[in-house]
Amino acid sequence: MKAHFEPTKFANVFFFLFLALALPMALGQGTRVGFYSSSCPQAESIVQSTVKSHFQQNPKVAPGILRMHFHDCFVNGCDGSILIDGSDTEKTAPPNLLLRGYEVIDDAKQQIEQACPQVVSCADILALAARDSVVLTKGFSWPVPTGRRDGRVSQASDTANLPGFTDPVDVQKQKFSDKGLNTQDLVALVGGHTIGTAACQFFRYRMYNYNSNATVDPSISASFLPQLQSLCPATGDPSTRVALDTGSETTFDNSFFTNLQNGRGILESDQMLWTDPSTRTIVQQFLGFRGLFGLKFGIEFAKSMIKMSNIEVKTGTDGEIRKVCSAIN
Repeated sequence: MKAHFEPTKFANVFFFLFLALALPMALGQGTRVGFYSSSCPQAESIVQSTVKSHFQQNPKVAPGILRMHFHDCFVNGCDGSILIDGSDTEKTAPPNLLLRGYEVIDDAKQQIEQACPQVVSCADILALAARDSVVLTKGFSWPVPTGRRDGRVSQASDTANLPGFTDPVDVQKQKFSDKGLNTQDLVALVGGHTIGTAACQFFRYRMYNYNSNATVDPSISASFLPQLQSLCPATGDPSTRVALDTGSETTFDNSFFTNLQNGRGILESDQMLWTDPSTRTIVQQFLGFRGLFGLKFGIEFAKSMIKMSNIEVKTGTDGEIRKVCSAIN
């Protein structure tokens, strides 16, 4: 049976008590929950309704927005720089070419500008939309600290240090550590792969041309290999997309970690979280080997999202509030 966390009255109380401990880490960064309560009180509801409207038309925007926020924060901090158009911006870099959901952020920004001109940053809209995307896919909600300002720099070359799909765990750890995130944050945030898909081009080598010693990555379950090969034939379309969480790509739950345990991770970097002892223990905790039967993943993901959303934020007089998210003022 697939592992899954279900909110209960006790779980919800525990969850928000736990977040109460996490929020002070976000405060003091220049952001706070309710930053726009006076200057633009309808901002969060506009973002929420906009994300919901687009999600109802195309559920694929949810994982796209979540990953967009992640990719934004890991490059020059959470400053909305990934949203800027241009011939050599972050948006054009290889790791970002297949991201989706930009139109959702642009739509929310346009509506907010009509209500509160040049008050709410694109960076904050993206952070709020990421949370709302998780909620729409049946994950827990969390209070999002706001008050970020938008960056004025976006360069494709700055994406070189984004976590990659072939990164060993030690490399992944270092990239997260460089941003002030620990190993538990790493596992929790990678758990965001419980929703969405990946193109065959990013993992097909694992089945047909792994390395000089093996044609197939030995960490792939032998029983899962034929299914994966049928989805991504050796000479098939490299852009074909496959669920990152087999059997549960549209629901935000902890079955992603069950798939890692069973050798069904799609990306090599994901599967390594199980094969590496230092991260396997955390995966086991999210599966309920210890703790509250899988509830912990929802709590820790929210906590780590709050931490991540405050990476190198621009506040006060730094940066700007863009009039449109795709262009610097």
